Amino acid sequence: MILRGGSSKGAYFLLGDLPADVAERDSLLRRIMGSPDARQIDGIGGAHPLTSKVAVVSTADDADADIDYLFLQIGVGDEVVSDRQNCGNLLAGVGPFALERELLSNPGDGEIAVRVRMINTDSIATATFAVRDGEPVYDGSTAISGVPATAAPIALAFEDIAGGSAGALLPTGNVVDAVHGTPCTLIDNGMPVVVMAATDLGVTGYESCAELEANEALRERLEAIRIDAGQLMGLGDVSDTTVPKLTFVAPPQDGGHLCTRTFIPHRCHEAIGVLGAVSVATAALLPGSAATSALAAPAGAVVRLEHPTGFFDAVIDIEHLDDGSIEVPRAGIIRTARKLMDGIVFPRPAE
Repeated sequence: MILRGGSSKGAYFLLGDLPADVAERDSLLRRIMGSPDARQIDGIGGAHPLTSKVAVVSTADDADADIDYLFLQIGVGDEVVSDRQNCGNLLAGVGPFALERELLSNPGDGEIAVRVRMINTDSIATATFAVRDGEPVYDGSTAISGVPATAAPIALAFEDIAGGSAGALLPTGNVVDAVHGTPCTLIDNGMPVVVMAATDLGVTGYESCAELEANEALRERLEAIRIDAGQLMGLGDVSDTTVPKLTFVAPPQDGGHLCTRTFIPHRCHEAIGVLGAVSVATAALLPGSAATSALAAPAGAVVRLEHPTGFFDAVIDIEHLDDGSIEVPRAGIIRTARKLMDGIVFPRPAE
């Protein structure tokens, strides 16, 4: 099944419909997507990282969750299949897909709350969405930036996601680290992200994605920062992975609290990822971070992040403990999802 989840699009599979062997599975998924090829012309991928994604879904094997969800990022022009990150956008479609595939008991009418274990980081998210006659409701009036039409809201609540990939909210123990001479906040609140001030990179932070991608000197500097930051965050050699993400920030321009530009990792994101947004919003609320000076202080827990195609609201619950440490026990967002296609895919033969 192909669903739009948030501002991404991906192929959703039942675990049992894919090969158990990881190498065989990854080979099949590359061929299904049409990778490696910049156009993905011989597969169902959309020639962009945001449309070359896979969700693998199964019934959870213990009482902590209802559904298990493994996210796989399929490289477009390369053969990388990465499980080193979550995807909060595709997460929005996991509950509806599980209901469509009868992994959940028929809830009738009303609302259903589905506890989803995100296998990539062994953390839990609860997806709450409307159902009618036992089927997901996709039509609605909720708009999210990066999606041209409205749909039914899906509330995603995250529990204890800090350090899921890097081991701690602040993997180095510092709010700011100098990486290649650039002040950076290295943070992992659901997604490892390197947060920087745009002015420290010699840009305004208001450029278009096309302008930023055409700035070869900037891209080379960002990649050097990313490689070193990966080591500092305990992620090892990240040269062939999609994490950490890179976000630089500037003061808001359009009524939000912070303006963002994000690389994932080499292409400029037309929006910002769900869990990336959670991490950036969290960083912005940490006193003395690389984002603090650009932040227009929010009145409450909601941080509105501006991005190239609109905005993203993240609800961050920060607790300052007596010992001076910081915990982020909860974070929440609203997404939408829509079923696009349900059928049979015909991958090219294995070589």
